[in-house]
Amino acid sequence: MADTSNEVEELLFKGLDWLRSKHHIRKGLALIVIILLLGLAGKFAYELYPRHYELTISGGGMLTKSHHLAKVLQEEASRRNVTLTIAPTAGSFQALNDLNDGTLDLAFVQGGIDAVGYENVRQVASIAPQLIQFLVRGEVKTIHDIRGKTVNLGEKNGGPSVVSNQILRFSGLVPEVDYAETNFSDEQLLSMKADKLPDVIVQVSYAPSATVDFLVQKRGYQLLEMSFPPSLAMRMGWVADAKILAYMYQISPPVPAKDIQVVGVNLNLLANKDVDSYAIAALLPVLYSPQIASRFNFPISEDKMLTPSGFPISDGTEVYIASKQPFITAQTLDQIKGIFGLVMSLLSIALVVFKWFKAPEDVGEASLKDDESENDSETPNPINTIATNISQLE
Repeated sequence: MADTSNEVEELLFKGLDWLRSKHHIRKGLALIVIILLLGLAGKFAYELYPRHYELTISGGGMLTKSHHLAKVLQEEASRRNVTLTIAPTAGSFQALNDLNDGTLDLAFVQGGIDAVGYENVRQVASIAPQLIQFLVRGEVKTIHDIRGKTVNLGEKNGGPSVVSNQILRFSGLVPEVDYAETNFSDEQLLSMKADKLPDVIVQVSYAPSATVDFLVQKRGYQLLEMSFPPSLAMRMGWVADAKILAYMYQISPPVPAKDIQVVGVNLNLLANKDVDSYAIAALLPVLYSPQIASRFNFPISEDKMLTPSGFPISDGTEVYIASKQPFITAQTLDQIKGIFGLVMSLLSIALVVFKWFKAPEDVGEASLKDDESENDSETPNPINTIATNISQLE
Protein backbone atom coordinates (compact mmCIF):
# COMPACT_ATOMS: atom_id res chain seq x y z
CA MET A 1 0.00 0.00 0.00
CA ALA A 2 2.88 2.31 0.89
CA ASP A 3 4.63 1.49 -2.39
CA THR A 4 1.49 2.39 -4.34
CA SER A 5 1.27 5.73 -2.48
CA ASN A 6 4.90 6.49 -3.23
CA GLU A 7 4.43 5.65 -6.90
CA VAL A 8 1.42 7.99 -7.14
CA GLU A 9 3.37 10.76 -5.42
CA GLU A 10 6.34 10.21 -7.72
CA LEU A 11 4.11 10.32 -10.80
CA LEU A 12 2.48 13.51 -9.53
CA PHE A 13 5.81 15.26 -9.06
CA LYS A 14 7.01 14.09 -12.44
CA GLY A 15 3.85 15.51 -14.01
CA LEU A 16 4.39 18.84 -12.25
CA ASP A 17 8.03 18.98 -13.28
CA TRP A 18 7.03 18.26 -16.87
CA LEU A 19 4.38 20.99 -16.76
CA ARG A 20 6.90 23.48 -15.37
CA SER A 21 9.32 22.68 -18.13
CA LYS A 22 6.77 23.56 -20.83
CA HIS A 23 7.12 27.30 -21.27
CA HIS A 24 4.07 27.76 -23.54
CA ILE A 25 1.78 25.89 -21.10
CA ARG A 26 2.88 28.09 -18.21
CA LYS A 27 2.27 31.18 -20.29
CA GLY A 28 -1.19 29.94 -21.21
CA LEU A 29 -2.10 29.25 -17.60
CA ALA A 30 -0.88 32.69 -16.58
CA LEU A 31 -2.99 34.26 -19.35
CA ILE A 32 -6.09 32.39 -18.18
CA VAL A 33 -5.56 33.62 -14.60
CA ILE A 34 -5.18 37.22 -15.83
CA ILE A 35 -8.37 36.98 -17.90
CA LEU A 36 -10.31 35.64 -14.92
CA LEU A 37 -9.06 38.45 -12.68
CA LEU A 38 -9.95 41.06 -15.32
CA GLY A 39 -13.44 39.54 -15.65
CA LEU A 40 -13.92 39.72 -11.88
CA ALA A 41 -12.78 43.35 -11.83
CA GLY A 42 -15.18 44.13 -14.70
CA LYS A 43 -18.06 42.59 -12.77
CA PHE A 44 -17.37 44.81 -9.75
CA ALA A 45 -17.03 47.88 -11.99
CA TYR A 46 -20.38 47.09 -13.64
CA GLU A 47 -22.10 46.88 -10.26
CA LEU A 48 -20.63 50.24 -9.21
CA TYR A 49 -21.70 51.99 -12.41
CA PRO A 50 -25.09 53.79 -12.02
CA ARG A 51 -27.78 51.97 -14.00
CA HIS A 52 -31.09 53.02 -15.50
CA TYR A 53 -34.18 50.88 -14.94
CA GLU A 54 -37.42 50.66 -16.95
CA LEU A 55 -40.53 49.18 -15.32
CA THR A 56 -44.27 49.03 -15.96
CA ILE A 57 -46.69 49.88 -13.15
CA SER A 58 -50.45 49.97 -12.62
CA GLY A 59 -52.43 52.02 -10.15
CA GLY A 60 -55.79 50.54 -11.10
CA GLY A 61 -58.53 52.60 -12.75
CA MET A 62 -57.89 56.06 -14.18
CA LEU A 63 -60.03 57.80 -11.53
CA THR A 64 -58.55 56.10 -8.45
CA LYS A 65 -56.21 57.66 -5.91
CA SER A 66 -53.80 54.77 -6.40
CA HIS A 67 -53.55 55.70 -10.09
CA HIS A 68 -52.74 59.24 -9.00
CA LEU A 69 -50.08 57.84 -6.66
CA ALA A 70 -48.59 55.87 -9.58
CA LYS A 71 -48.40 59.07 -11.67
CA VAL A 72 -46.68 61.00 -8.87
CA LEU A 73 -44.27 58.12 -8.37
CA GLN A 74 -43.60 58.03 -12.11
CA GLU A 75 -42.61 61.70 -12.19
CA GLU A 76 -40.39 61.53 -9.11
CA ALA A 77 -38.73 58.24 -10.12
CA SER A 78 -37.67 59.69 -13.47
CA ARG A 79 -35.23 61.90 -11.53
CA ARG A 80 -33.66 58.81 -9.94
CA ASN A 81 -32.83 56.80 -13.11
CA VAL A 82 -36.07 54.79 -12.91
CA THR A 83 -38.53 55.07 -15.80
CA LEU A 84 -42.08 53.93 -15.00
CA THR A 85 -44.64 53.26 -17.72
CA ILE A 86 -48.20 53.36 -16.36
CA ALA A 87 -50.56 50.63 -17.56
CA PRO A 88 -54.08 51.16 -16.12
CA THR A 89 -56.03 48.02 -15.17
CA ALA A 90 -59.73 47.44 -14.55
CA GLY A 91 -59.16 46.25 -11.00
CA SER A 92 -57.01 44.38 -8.52
CA PHE A 93 -57.63 40.95 -10.07
CA GLN A 94 -56.55 42.02 -13.53
CA ALA A 95 -53.44 43.58 -12.02
CA LEU A 96 -52.66 40.39 -10.10
CA ASN A 97 -53.13 38.24 -13.19
CA ASP A 98 -50.84 40.52 -15.21
CA LEU A 99 -48.22 40.45 -12.46
CA ASN A 100 -48.41 36.68 -12.22
CA ASP A 101 -48.06 36.32 -16.01
CA GLY A 102 -45.11 38.71 -16.13
CA THR A 103 -46.81 41.19 -18.47
CA LEU A 104 -46.72 43.80 -15.68
CA ASP A 105 -43.80 44.58 -13.35
CA LEU A 106 -45.46 46.49 -10.48
CA ALA A 107 -48.98 47.30 -9.32
CA PHE A 108 -50.78 48.95 -6.44
CA VAL A 109 -53.29 46.33 -5.26
CA GLN A 110 -55.68 46.51 -2.32
CA GLY A 111 -55.43 43.97 0.48
CA GLY A 112 -58.01 41.37 1.41
CA ILE A 113 -57.42 39.24 -1.70
CA ASP A 114 -56.35 35.61 -1.32
CA ALA A 115 -52.76 35.08 -2.50
CA VAL A 116 -53.44 31.48 -3.60
CA GLY A 117 -52.85 31.02 -7.32
CA TYR A 118 -50.40 33.92 -7.64
CA GLU A 119 -47.09 32.10 -7.10
CA ASN A 120 -45.12 34.66 -9.16
CA VAL A 121 -46.28 37.71 -7.18
CA ARG A 122 -44.20 39.28 -4.40
CA GLN A 123 -44.86 42.04 -1.85
CA VAL A 124 -42.69 45.10 -2.29
CA ALA A 125 -44.32 47.35 0.32
CA SER A 126 -47.52 47.88 2.24
CA ILE A 127 -48.89 51.41 2.34
CA ALA A 128 -51.37 53.11 4.69
CA PRO A 129 -54.92 51.69 4.56
CA GLN A 130 -57.41 52.84 1.98
CA LEU A 131 -60.92 53.60 3.26
CA ILE A 132 -63.95 51.48 2.36
CA GLN A 133 -66.54 54.24 2.00
CA PHE A 134 -70.25 53.33 1.90
CA LEU A 135 -72.17 56.10 0.15
CA VAL A 136 -75.92 56.00 0.81
CA ARG A 137 -78.98 58.08 0.11
CA GLY A 138 -82.68 58.12 0.86
CA GLU A 139 -83.82 56.21 3.94
CA VAL A 140 -80.58 54.23 4.36
CA LYS A 141 -79.26 55.35 7.77
CA THR A 142 -77.64 52.18 9.10
CA ILE A 143 -76.02 49.14 7.51
CA HIS A 144 -79.16 47.07 8.19
CA ASP A 145 -81.19 49.51 6.07
CA ILE A 146 -79.25 48.21 3.03
CA ARG A 147 -81.54 45.15 3.01
CA GLY A 148 -83.58 45.19 -0.19
CA LYS A 149 -81.43 47.87 -1.85
CA THR A 150 -79.09 47.92 -4.85
CA VAL A 151 -75.41 48.10 -3.93
CA ASN A 152 -72.74 49.04 -6.46
CA LEU A 153 -69.44 47.25 -5.80
CA GLY A 154 -67.50 48.04 -8.95
CA GLU A 155 -65.99 45.25 -11.06
CA LYS A 156 -67.70 41.87 -10.56
CA ASN A 157 -65.57 39.83 -8.14
CA GLY A 158 -63.04 42.66 -8.12
CA GLY A 159 -61.16 43.83 -5.04
CA PRO A 160 -63.85 46.21 -3.70
CA SER A 161 -66.53 43.61 -4.41
CA VAL A 162 -64.69 40.89 -2.47
CA VAL A 163 -64.00 42.95 0.65
CA SER A 164 -67.38 44.72 0.65
CA ASN A 165 -69.30 41.44 0.43
CA GLN A 166 -67.29 40.15 3.40
CA ILE A 167 -68.23 43.24 5.42
CA LEU A 168 -71.90 42.89 4.52
CA ARG A 169 -71.86 39.17 5.37
CA PHE A 170 -70.38 40.04 8.76
CA SER A 171 -73.35 42.40 9.19
CA GLY A 172 -75.79 39.58 8.47
CA LEU A 173 -76.59 40.51 4.86
CA VAL A 174 -76.35 37.78 2.20
CA PRO A 175 -75.32 38.83 -1.34
CA GLU A 176 -78.05 38.47 -4.00
CA VAL A 177 -80.52 37.57 -1.23
CA ASP A 178 -80.70 40.65 1.00
CA TYR A 179 -79.39 43.10 -1.60
CA ALA A 180 -78.76 43.25 -5.34
CA GLU A 181 -75.19 43.85 -6.49
CA THR A 182 -74.49 46.16 -9.43
CA ASN A 183 -71.10 46.56 -11.08
CA PHE A 184 -70.87 50.00 -12.67
CA SER A 185 -67.40 51.53 -13.10
CA ASP A 186 -66.56 54.97 -11.71
CA GLU A 187 -66.78 56.43 -15.21
CA GLN A 188 -70.28 55.01 -15.64
CA LEU A 189 -71.41 56.30 -12.24
CA LEU A 190 -70.23 59.82 -13.04
CA SER A 191 -72.14 59.85 -16.33
CA MET A 192 -75.42 58.32 -15.04
CA LYS A 193 -78.54 60.36 -14.30
CA ALA A 194 -79.28 60.81 -10.60
CA ASP A 195 -82.48 58.70 -10.66
CA LYS A 196 -80.63 55.77 -12.24
CA LEU A 197 -77.88 55.55 -9.63
CA PRO A 198 -77.80 52.64 -7.12
CA ASP A 199 -79.05 53.14 -3.55
CA VAL A 200 -75.60 52.35 -2.13
CA ILE A 201 -72.20 52.89 -3.74
CA VAL A 202 -69.01 51.47 -2.25
CA GLN A 203 -65.75 53.24 -2.94
CA VAL A 204 -62.31 51.96 -1.84
CA SER A 205 -59.99 54.95 -1.86
CA TYR A 206 -58.07 57.42 0.23
CA ALA A 207 -59.96 60.46 1.40
CA PRO A 208 -60.73 62.84 -0.11
CA SER A 209 -61.74 61.00 -3.28
CA ALA A 210 -62.75 62.87 -6.45
CA THR A 211 -65.49 60.34 -7.19
CA VAL A 212 -66.92 60.62 -3.66
CA ASP A 213 -66.71 64.41 -3.91
CA PHE A 214 -68.94 64.34 -6.99
CA LEU A 215 -71.44 61.85 -5.55
CA VAL A 216 -71.79 63.81 -2.32
CA GLN A 217 -71.88 67.33 -3.73
CA LYS A 218 -73.75 66.68 -7.01
CA ARG A 219 -75.88 63.61 -6.26
CA GLY A 220 -76.73 64.06 -2.59
CA TYR A 221 -75.08 60.93 -1.13
CA GLN A 222 -74.09 60.65 2.55
CA LEU A 223 -71.37 58.58 4.23
CA LEU A 224 -72.42 55.62 6.35
CA GLU A 225 -70.53 54.96 9.57
CA MET A 226 -69.28 51.45 10.39
CA SER A 227 -69.27 50.92 14.15
CA PHE A 228 -67.45 47.56 14.14
CA PRO A 229 -64.02 47.91 12.42
CA PRO A 230 -62.01 46.89 15.55
CA SER A 231 -64.11 43.73 15.95
CA LEU A 232 -63.87 42.93 12.25
CA ALA A 233 -60.10 43.41 12.41
CA MET A 234 -59.94 40.63 15.02
CA ARG A 235 -61.49 38.24 12.48
CA MET A 236 -59.92 39.40 9.22
CA GLY A 237 -56.21 40.17 8.98
CA TRP A 238 -56.61 42.64 6.13
CA VAL A 239 -58.99 44.94 8.06
CA ALA A 240 -57.64 48.15 9.59
CA ASP A 241 -59.47 50.53 11.91
CA ALA A 242 -59.79 53.90 10.16
CA LYS A 243 -61.87 57.05 10.20
CA ILE A 244 -63.05 59.88 7.97
CA LEU A 245 -62.81 63.35 9.44
CA ALA A 246 -65.82 65.63 9.75
CA TYR A 247 -66.41 68.09 6.86
CA MET A 248 -64.17 66.00 4.60
CA TYR A 249 -66.52 66.18 1.58
CA GLN A 250 -68.83 69.08 2.29
CA ILE A 251 -69.02 71.94 4.77
CA SER A 252 -72.64 73.03 4.50
CA PRO A 253 -74.39 70.81 5.24
CA PRO A 254 -71.40 68.92 6.67
CA VAL A 255 -70.52 65.52 5.19
CA PRO A 256 -69.80 63.76 7.39
CA ALA A 257 -71.19 65.81 10.27
CA LYS A 258 -68.63 64.25 12.68
CA ASP A 259 -65.61 61.98 12.59
CA ILE A 260 -66.86 58.53 11.64
CA GLN A 261 -65.35 55.06 11.86
CA VAL A 262 -64.90 53.11 8.66
CA VAL A 263 -63.16 49.92 7.61
CA GLY A 264 -59.67 50.32 6.18
CA VAL A 265 -57.85 47.94 3.84
CA ASN A 266 -54.11 48.13 3.20
CA LEU A 267 -52.84 49.16 -0.21
CA ASN A 268 -49.93 46.95 -1.30
CA LEU A 269 -47.26 47.55 -3.90
CA LEU A 270 -46.72 44.14 -5.52
CA ALA A 271 -44.25 42.94 -8.15
CA ASN A 272 -43.51 40.00 -10.38
CA LYS A 273 -40.87 37.79 -8.77
CA ASP A 274 -38.47 38.20 -11.73
CA VAL A 275 -38.26 42.00 -11.56
CA ASP A 276 -34.67 43.16 -10.98
CA SER A 277 -34.20 43.39 -7.21
CA TYR A 278 -31.90 46.40 -7.62
CA ALA A 279 -34.59 48.21 -9.62
CA ILE A 280 -37.04 47.72 -6.75
CA ALA A 281 -34.39 48.80 -4.24
CA ALA A 282 -33.86 51.97 -6.31
CA LEU A 283 -37.61 52.71 -6.46
CA LEU A 284 -38.42 52.33 -2.75
CA PRO A 285 -36.47 55.43 -1.59
CA VAL A 286 -38.55 57.42 -4.07
CA LEU A 287 -41.81 56.00 -2.68
CA TYR A 288 -40.84 56.99 0.86
CA SER A 289 -39.42 60.39 -0.07
CA PRO A 290 -40.94 63.64 1.33
CA GLN A 291 -41.73 64.72 -2.23
CA ILE A 292 -44.17 61.84 -2.73
CA ALA A 293 -45.93 62.46 0.60
CA SER A 294 -46.20 66.17 -0.17
CA ARG A 295 -47.54 65.75 -3.71
CA PHE A 296 -49.83 62.84 -2.86
CA ASN A 297 -51.06 64.81 0.17
CA PHE A 298 -50.93 61.70 2.32
CA PRO A 299 -48.16 60.40 4.62
CA ILE A 300 -46.52 57.18 3.42
CA SER A 301 -44.70 55.63 6.36
CA GLU A 302 -41.81 53.22 5.91
CA ASP A 303 -42.82 51.60 9.23
CA LYS A 304 -45.78 49.92 7.48
CA MET A 305 -43.64 48.41 4.71
CA LEU A 306 -43.75 44.81 5.96
CA THR A 307 -47.41 44.68 7.03
CA PRO A 308 -48.43 41.14 5.97
CA SER A 309 -50.34 40.90 2.70
CA GLY A 310 -50.26 37.14 2.21
CA PHE A 311 -47.58 37.38 -0.50
CA PRO A 312 -43.87 36.57 0.01
CA ILE A 313 -41.52 39.52 0.49
CA SER A 314 -39.71 40.66 -2.65
CA ASP A 315 -35.94 40.21 -2.99
CA GLY A 316 -35.75 43.89 -3.88
CA THR A 317 -37.36 44.83 -0.56
CA GLU A 318 -34.77 42.75 1.30
CA VAL A 319 -31.98 44.46 -0.66
CA TYR A 320 -33.42 47.86 0.29
CA ILE A 321 -33.73 46.94 3.98
CA ALA A 322 -30.16 45.61 4.01
CA SER A 323 -28.89 48.86 2.48
CA LYS A 324 -30.32 50.82 5.42
CA GLN A 325 -28.48 48.77 8.05
CA PRO A 326 -25.43 50.33 9.81
CA PHE A 327 -22.30 49.86 7.74
CA ILE A 328 -20.12 48.67 10.63
CA THR A 329 -21.80 45.96 12.68
CA ALA A 330 -20.50 42.97 14.60
CA GLN A 331 -21.36 40.82 11.62
CA THR A 332 -19.52 43.22 9.29
CA LEU A 333 -16.42 43.07 11.51
CA ASP A 334 -16.52 39.29 11.39
CA GLN A 335 -16.81 39.47 7.61
CA ILE A 336 -13.83 41.86 7.44
CA LYS A 337 -11.77 39.44 9.52
CA GLY A 338 -12.77 36.62 7.22
CA ILE A 339 -11.94 38.68 4.12
CA PHE A 340 -8.54 39.63 5.58
CA GLY A 341 -7.76 35.98 6.25
CA LEU A 342 -8.91 35.07 2.76
CA VAL A 343 -6.73 37.78 1.17
CA MET A 344 -3.67 36.65 3.11
CA SER A 345 -4.30 33.07 2.07
CA LEU A 346 -4.69 34.10 -1.56
CA LEU A 347 -1.47 36.13 -1.42
CA SER A 348 0.35 33.13 -0.05
CA ILE A 349 -1.09 30.97 -2.80
CA ALA A 350 -0.16 33.61 -5.40
CA LEU A 351 3.44 33.64 -4.14
CA VAL A 352 3.66 29.87 -4.40
CA VAL A 353 2.09 29.95 -7.88
CA PHE A 354 4.55 32.67 -8.95
CA LYS A 355 7.48 30.59 -7.87
CA TRP A 356 5.96 27.57 -9.53
CA PHE A 357 5.42 29.44 -12.80
CA LYS A 358 9.06 30.59 -12.81
CA ALA A 359 11.03 28.62 -15.41
CA PRO A 360 13.52 26.04 -14.14
CA GLU A 361 16.22 27.44 -16.46
CA ASP A 362 15.71 30.88 -14.92
CA VAL A 363 16.35 29.40 -11.52
CA GLY A 364 19.42 27.55 -12.86
CA GLU A 365 20.84 30.71 -14.42
CA ALA A 366 20.32 32.62 -11.19
CA SER A 367 22.12 29.89 -9.23
CA LEU A 368 24.97 29.82 -11.75
CA LYS A 369 25.44 33.57 -11.43
CA ASP A 370 25.57 33.24 -7.67
CA ASP A 371 28.22 30.50 -7.95
CA GLU A 372 30.33 32.55 -10.35
CA SER A 373 30.24 35.54 -8.05
CA GLU A 374 31.38 33.36 -5.16
CA ASN A 375 34.21 31.86 -7.26
CA ASP A 376 35.31 35.32 -8.32
CA SER A 377 35.58 36.40 -4.73
CA GLU A 378 37.69 33.31 -3.86
CA THR A 379 40.07 33.37 -6.94
CA PRO A 380 43.11 35.71 -6.33
CA ASN A 381 43.69 38.56 -8.77
CA PRO A 382 47.06 38.00 -10.67
CA ILE A 383 48.01 41.68 -10.60
CA ASN A 384 47.47 41.89 -6.86
CA THR A 385 49.59 38.77 -6.42
CA ILE A 386 52.53 40.22 -8.39
CA ALA A 387 52.34 43.48 -6.45
CA THR A 388 52.45 41.59 -3.20
CA ASN A 389 55.54 39.57 -4.23
CA ILE A 390 57.48 42.68 -5.29
CA SER A 391 56.76 44.35 -1.98
CA GLN A 392 58.06 41.28 -0.17
CA LEU A 393 61.35 41.29 -2.19
CA GLU A 394 62.01 44.90 -1.31
